[in-house]
Amino acid sequence: MPPVFAHGRLRLYLLKLLDEAPRHGYEVIRLLEERFQGLYAPSAGTVYPRLAKLEAEGLVTYATEGGRKVYSITETGRAELADRGGELADLELEIRDSVSELAAEIRDDVRGAAGDLRREMRAAASATATQVDDESWKAAKEELRKAKQEWKEQARRAKDESRRAREEAQQARRQAKEAQERAREEVQRIAAQLQEQFAKPGGVLGSLAGAWLGGGTAANAPAGSPSAPGPSGAGWAEDLAPTADPARDLDRLLDRFRDDVRDAARDHGVTPAQLAEARAHLAAAAARIEAGLRPGA
Repeated sequence: MPPVFAHGRLRLYLLKLLDEAPRHGYEVIRLLEERFQGLYAPSAGTVYPRLAKLEAEGLVTYATEGGRKVYSITETGRAELADRGGELADLELEIRDSVSELAAEIRDDVRGAAGDLRREMRAAASATATQVDDESWKAAKEELRKAKQEWKEQARRAKDESRRAREEAQQARRQAKEAQERAREEVQRIAAQLQEQFAKPGGVLGSLAGAWLGGGTAANAPAGSPSAPGPSGAGWAEDLAPTADPARDLDRLLDRFRDDVRDAARDHGVTPAQLAEARAHLAAAAARIEAGLRPGA
């Protein structure tokens, strides 16, 4: 018999079945047998230890109903199933191939058995032609017809299951790809919004800075920010010793100012009123600083 599940794949398929609905162990075995159209059914010694391991890993949980354990998938199990969406699609294709291989093996067995039956019937007819009556011959032919019909029915079921597995695998691939695209677009959108708000002059960071450039007193700071220091506040940035390069010193002061504003915004939050006031302070402070840096000022 060709292998049905590669190493670790039965574990993944058990998560898929429990994601569909809570089930007890015997129901899982029966569902697997149905998925394979009766061509394969795992033993209890194969399924129950894997369910116990999934429960130990926190991927499934169970409740006792009528003396039996009914297993359900956990959020952790659903997360792993989502992360392995592509692998699950490949597994569906592998199941289709396994069904086809099992069907081919059964077909070969049926053909071989039918051939042996015909040879035995011919040998028996040749050896005891005078003793075999018409009814026995008809019965033998009927058995052969039934055997052929059974093989055809099994082959048809295997073909239908193979087609269904292929369609489900293709759908799973499409869904996984769409989910990845949506997640990527959402992350890019949020990143762009944050970058725009924190980078543009009228953004959140620039607006909040006005509260410190407006005079450096606690009265001009955002509500809930005790004694927020500004550039003119006593002792502000005293640890930044001046160098021989005033332009570099100005860059260091601006960096310190930006860090202080960002920390205050993160610690205390911002209201719409504070945002409007900060914007006005920032505009006035920028004008004063720019005027002070002009030649002859």
